[in-house]
Amino acid sequence: MTLEQANQIIGAAILKGGELGLRPLSVAVLDAGGHLLAFQRQDGASTLRPQLAIGKASGALGLGISSRGIAEMAAERPGFVGSLGAIAPHGMVPAAGGLIIVDGEQRPIGAVGVTGDSSDNDEACAAAAISAVGLMAQRA
Repeated sequence: MTLEQANQIIGAAILKGGELGLRPLSVAVLDAGGHLLAFQRQDGASTLRPQLAIGKASGALGLGISSRGIAEMAAERPGFVGSLGAIAPHGMVPAAGGLIIVDGEQRPIGAVGVTGDSSDNDEACAAAAISAVGLMAQRA
């Protein structure tokens, strides 16, 4: 995952949010090691959005499933998921909007976290952005 790709993903996610008429988005892109590559917060986005976007992406990478999958896991095993926040270096947000980006062999090369609107809309923007730049999101 390059900085150029990360910035393209952010631009595509924000563009999709505009097309859908969503509230101001914040988008974080992490590399495969969980390090922040790029982040942008649209004008008017609330102050916790950077941490939320990073937490969605970081949690997905940390557990190897989308942040939607983490939310589903939290419903089944709330104690387990609740305990992860303390050990996850960038937090963990169990809500849709965080997707793992993979290469042709389904190996993680990074993750994107989007926040600002409903979780479903956040995830739709993340998925559209990954696709728009010619990359792939991890299959369920």
